[in-house]
Amino acid sequence: MKHIIACLFLLTLLNGCQDKGNITFVSLKLANTKCQECPEISIDIPKATGKSQLDKTINLALQKKIISKLTFDDEFKDKTILEAMESFTDGYFELKKIYHDETIGWEATFDGKVIYEDKKLLTIELQSYLFTGGAHGYGSTNYLNFDKKRGKEMDDWELFKDREGFERYAETQFRLQQNIPENEPINSTGFMFEQDHFYLPENIGFTKEGLKLFYNQYEVASYADGPIELILPYRDVKKFLSANIRT
Repeated sequence: MKHIIACLFLLTLLNGCQDKGNITFVSLKLANTKCQECPEISIDIPKATGKSQLDKTINLALQKKIISKLTFDDEFKDKTILEAMESFTDGYFELKKIYHDETIGWEATFDGKVIYEDKKLLTIELQSYLFTGGAHGYGSTNYLNFDKKRGKEMDDWELFKDREGFERYAETQFRLQQNIPENEPINSTGFMFEQDHFYLPENIGFTKEGLKLFYNQYEVASYADGPIELILPYRDVKKFLSANIRT
């Protein structure tokens, strides 16, 4: 553990005035410097500095998300990010013992930032990249949405008061963006929605521009197609949302 470097830097958020009720963050930076041959691990995420339930919830949610991606041994449940970094490193060397001539160095990078905050909501975007051998690594983006009044992370279904109506609207906009004919199956141009039926992505986040729908690689298309995102202006979707977004 002593070879893992941790740094904290104060973040000045663009809308970070305390009289607006915004959360104060520091930048938590972690890096694996245990040895020259060890996997490269770089973590840069916001850490809430307060003692409220919301601050604790934000930090725990980010911690759990990173741990779930880093932990190599599913039978061992890591409790901290540092333990998960150790697990990732140990996993690399265990594999190298078996395939010492073929194992390329592993890599893990996490970059988190606050992308939206108002009096009621806060959204953190977490970009991740992991390489553990094979033809290529895998990058992903996750959105963590928080209800500031209740001090809890929101599940996707909690974002909407009319989810079915929103999904119908989102499909219309998705078809327009991707040039999919209205009367053709959603997979008619090469997408891979299960059962040829449109559905919302696993990651939905609030941004300054609008509500972002983000399909990670492999979610509805091939790896070569990359991630697919759709941003819907709040003026068009606020009637579907459970929260009142100012436009």
